[in-house]
Amino acid sequence: MYVVYFGTDRTRVRDAVGEYVEKNFPADGTLTTLDAQSFASGQIADALGASSLFGGDEWFVLDTPSANPDFEEEVKTSLKEMSESTNTFIVLEGALLAPAKKAYGKYALSSEEFAAEKAERFNTFGMAEALAQKDKRRLWVLLQEARKNNLREEEIVGMLWWQLKSLRLAAVTHSAGEAGMKDFPYNKAKRALAAFAPGEVVKLSRSLLELYHAGHNGTRDMDIALEEWVLTL
Repeated sequence: MYVVYFGTDRTRVRDAVGEYVEKNFPADGTLTTLDAQSFASGQIADALGASSLFGGDEWFVLDTPSANPDFEEEVKTSLKEMSESTNTFIVLEGALLAPAKKAYGKYALSSEEFAAEKAERFNTFGMAEALAQKDKRRLWVLLQEARKNNLREEEIVGMLWWQLKSLRLAAVTHSAGEAGMKDFPYNKAKRALAAFAPGEVVKLSRSLLELYHAGHNGTRDMDIALEEWVLTL
């Protein structure tokens, strides 16, 4: 028979395998691990017919067959035989697509998936808020967080440019309709203008655009230029 543990949370997958072995492994059993790196053709066939010299149960951990095409193919073509074998097989895998899940699940005694929690995407709107409040310290901290979350400089510049554009529109119009904006963001931008000196928003917009183009044509490091820009706010 065989059981399957798989998923994107590799730590939990391996912990589950360890718990299964600890709970069910017989005292007189023999445990063998077959992994992708050391796999040799015919090992699954040998494992299916293996018997212990001492009469105990034979257990095999099949560690990530998908990392070796030959290993994976031999496992997948032997699933029915594995399910009927008196030996025990534990398949340990990473993420599986639907066809592979179905194939492994067809004969498995049990199949369990462990999915890693998806990290929440960094919210760039916080940076726009900090800019509107002219909060240099908070904007710098959020810039560091954006970097840790692997946001591209172009995406960061785009959000900051959007906020400056809203402020510029609010400065030269008298209503949300005239600015082509919704009431809430327009009124918010209008209030935020109090933190900026006359002409400062235009100056910031121009300097942000300049660093963007300088970064793209290779005359400046956009990452460094963006941090310098934030620190001069």
